[in-house]
Amino acid sequence: MNRSELIFLYDIKDNNPNGDPLDSNKPRIDEETGINFVTDVRLKRTIRDYFHEYCGKEIFVREIRNDKGNVQDAKSRAKDFGENKEEVIEKVLNDCIDVRLFGATIPLEFSKKDKSSATFTGPVQFNVGRSLHKVALKRIKGTGAFASGEGKDNKTFREEYILPYSLIGFQGIINEHAAEKTNLKDEDIALLLEGIWNGTKNLISRSKVGQMPRVLIKVNYKEDSFHIGDLIKGIKLETELNDEEDIRDLEGFKLNINKLVSTLTKNKEKILSIEYIIDDNVNFVLEGKEIKINEAVKKLNPVELKIKG
Repeated sequence: MNRSELIFLYDIKDNNPNGDPLDSNKPRIDEETGINFVTDVRLKRTIRDYFHEYCGKEIFVREIRNDKGNVQDAKSRAKDFGENKEEVIEKVLNDCIDVRLFGATIPLEFSKKDKSSATFTGPVQFNVGRSLHKVALKRIKGTGAFASGEGKDNKTFREEYILPYSLIGFQGIINEHAAEKTNLKDEDIALLLEGIWNGTKNLISRSKVGQMPRVLIKVNYKEDSFHIGDLIKGIKLETELNDEEDIRDLEGFKLNINKLVSTLTKNKEKILSIEYIIDDNVNFVLEGKEIKINEAVKKLNPVELKIKG
């Protein structure tokens, strides 16, 4: 398995990509820059849910309730996989694709004297996702379906916060050395890419419906322990609108990839291949001209990803 670098862009329209429970569940926004950000935990949750709900894969980190309705804790979850440390570790790594990808700290307690833990560093790590532009925060007020109390005619009031639009970018690393420790397989990586793309499309809840994957690029390196880093900084959003906050859809901007292509070209001797899947509605520009991503990196063995669904 080779080291790889990931770039993932998706957009949201009139919803909340990642609410902050400590701030009225508002979308997370850097007050100084106006940039919307999304935690890596949110992206991993998206991928995990896709694995479990759509692919029928076992995952370690999921909500399980007992007969009394209480949520299972991590110690109890570990006991689902065996009666001793060696058995639990072997079965978790064999059965749980999320641990093979993202790692985990597994608390083990089989008796008062037999307490320990097993920690696996995840081969796949993402940074905090950030919008490629300033966003506008909107507050929406409405009425609920029920009365405000028994015997009352007035309905309850509600309010929520949304973003009219946000194009969010994540970057990630696949570490070949950590992959050996978690028994990561090539088919796990293929399913990871599917989970990133299709999992984002399948987030069909009131606050998430309408999220769409737009760009997924995987740069595979020849050299052991080498990656360029910060590739996402080579993509710059350009708009003719007066303010970035006015962007409402893909038609409102283009993505300048001058720096990205230049960086990749400079390191072409260390790059094995580039895999990609791009929404046809995304507009790229290179040196002032509109261009398709495969044409921009044609000297770097680009391969179009075939993701089912």
